[in-house]
Amino acid sequence: MSIKVISHRGNLYGPDKTNENTPSQVLLAIQKGFDVEIDLWVEDNRMFLGHDYPQHEIPINFLRDSLQYLWIHCKNLEAMLFLKHFLPESNFFWHQNDDFTLTSLGYIWTYPGKETSENSVIVDLTEDPKLNANMFGICTDYPEKVS
Repeated sequence: MSIKVISHRGNLYGPDKTNENTPSQVLLAIQKGFDVEIDLWVEDNRMFLGHDYPQHEIPINFLRDSLQYLWIHCKNLEAMLFLKHFLPESNFFWHQNDDFTLTSLGYIWTYPGKETSENSVIVDLTEDPKLNANMFGICTDYPEKVS
């Protein structure tokens, strides 16, 4: 089984604060064959991408059309409730500094350096992301470097 490579916020070659979490960057990463972890906010039934605050408004079809490739990090409770109600088949989660977080589809989102299982997605934001046999996937700012 091959390991799933997930682009952190759509980044391909390292952190890129200007382009990460923009709809165009997310779609580019998907086009290059990667899944993508996105940061989602919902306010007044409007959806936004953005890490620290809602930045880029998106329509529901942006999520619906790419749902199989998205790992949705809910940034507020309204985002979780929205997805649970309108896109229950989506893969979403919430965390801060937890060692482990279970996604809505049962994957174990794993903080860097913590124990893993065959169902774990590790977060490795270093410039040289490391794979191990005991993992489902890796979320990285450097998906182009994962081999």
